[in-house]
This record gives sequence, C-alpha cells and structure tokens, in this order.
Amino acid sequence: MHIVSGRRIRGRAARAMALLLRFAWLQAWSCAFAAGIFAGLAASAVVPLPLPRYDALLIYGIALTALFWALRLETGREVAAILGFHVVGLAFELFKVRMGSWSYPGDAWTKIGGVPLYSGFMYAAVGSYVVRAWKLLDLRLTGYRPLATGVVAALIYANFLTHHWWPDARVLLAAGMVAATWGAWVHYTVGVERLRMPLALSFVLIGFFLWVAENISTLLGAWTYPDQSVAWAMVHPAKFGAWALLVTVSFVLVAAWKRPGERLEPVPPVGGAVPGADGR
Repeated sequence: MHIVSGRRIRGRAARAMALLLRFAWLQAWSCAFAAGIFAGLAASAVVPLPLPRYDALLIYGIALTALFWALRLETGREVAAILGFHVVGLAFELFKVRMGSWSYPGDAWTKIGGVPLYSGFMYAAVGSYVVRAWKLLDLRLTGYRPLATGVVAALIYANFLTHHWWPDARVLLAAGMVAATWGAWVHYTVGVERLRMPLALSFVLIGFFLWVAENISTLLGAWTYPDQSVAWAMVHPAKFGAWALLVTVSFVLVAAWKRPGERLEPVPPVGGAVPGADGR
C-alpha cells in the first residue's frame, strides 16, 4: 500500500514538474520580442556602433518588428496593436522625462523632448507579451467586467501622471482593481491541461517579472533613474507595485482589442463541466 502511494506521489510530482516546465517555456516564448529587445540592449552596450546608440536601437527595434511579422510570429493586426503600445508609451515617456522621473543621458538624432524614439519599444515589448501569451496559452476570461476594470485602469494611468501635483492614490486604486476583478478568472492551456488563476494574481505575477526586467534594463543603460546617475543601483521595490498596476492598463487595452469570442471562455453545454471548475 505504501509503495503504491509513493509511486502515485512521485507520478503526480513528475506531472506537476512537467506542467510547470511547459508553462515556463510558453511564457518564455511569449517574451520572444522582449528577449530580442534585451539582446539589442546588451549588444549595443559592448559593440562599437557607427551611430548613436539610441538611434541604432530604434533601427534595431523596427527591424525586429519587421522580422516577427515576416516570420508570422505576429500577424499584421497584432503588429498594429503593438505599435499602438509604442505610441502610447512614447507619450507617457515624454511626460515622465519632463517631470524628472527618469532620463536618457545618451545623445541621439532621434530624440524628442529628451526621449529617444526607441523607448517606445519597451512598451511595445509588454504589449507583445500580452498579445503572444493570449494566443500561445489560449487565454479566455470568466467573470470579467470590462467596464469596471477599464474605468479603474484608466484612473490608474491618470494617477501615474497626476501624482506629480495631487496625492498619489495608487494604494486605493490597487484596492479598486482587486474589487473590479473580484471573481474574474483567466483560463489558459498548458499541454492538454486547461487551468485558471485569479485575474488579479496574474497582474501581480507579471508586475514582478517586469520589475526584474526593469532592473536588467537599467543595468544595460536603457534609461537612468535619478539615484542611478552616479552608479547603478537596484530599482526600488515600490516599482514592483507600479508595474503590477501599469500592466492592468496593457491587459485592458488588449482585452478590448480582442473580439468577444477571443476574450471569453466558452460556456459549456447544459450538464457539462465548466473548464477549471475543479480549481485547476
């Protein structure tokens, strides 16, 4: 009896580990565009360039986008959505750099208001991740309230701008986002398994990895915070919460861009089991 139980435990552990590894691979593949941007940042930091680094990174980002489209890693519609993130990100950068939140100390021909045009690709990388993860993991939502979530996400975005003059309301807005997404689940597929997790938890997890990516980006000189002007220092952990909030804006934009059939988990037939109803 004990031998059989031990085999079952080991078998379940092996299946869980295989599932986790496959999930990690799908996440890594979803980050392919972001990984390409990181590769460009790393290479441009050590390879001599015939033009200013920021300009070279802009050309590289455009070429990388074209390559993803040519290889059908992104459809034309997906590229258009990602370029939308690029534009929104540039507008955000222009404001935040003007307010002194961070800076781009290097010279460049393609710099407007102290912001190099390549910086929009940082936001495009986040948009690409959300779009690719939605496709590769077959994401669908249940209990999602688009209006309430969209309103809170818009307030979150506005707060990132207005907190320079008014009180910072991010704690209240985080609570508001939890309330707006309460009971909302994101369903996803790994192998043959249909799984789910609370939507709010997915924002926290993505926010953490974006904070890690931000540390790597600033180490590679993608941009500089005021406390990094003399020597690199770890990005303050408070930025983790900021990224968790900011990713809600990206998610809401992609969810609104998705057609209803691409956004909602199919309702099972009468008497059928709801995917993930067993808590998986």
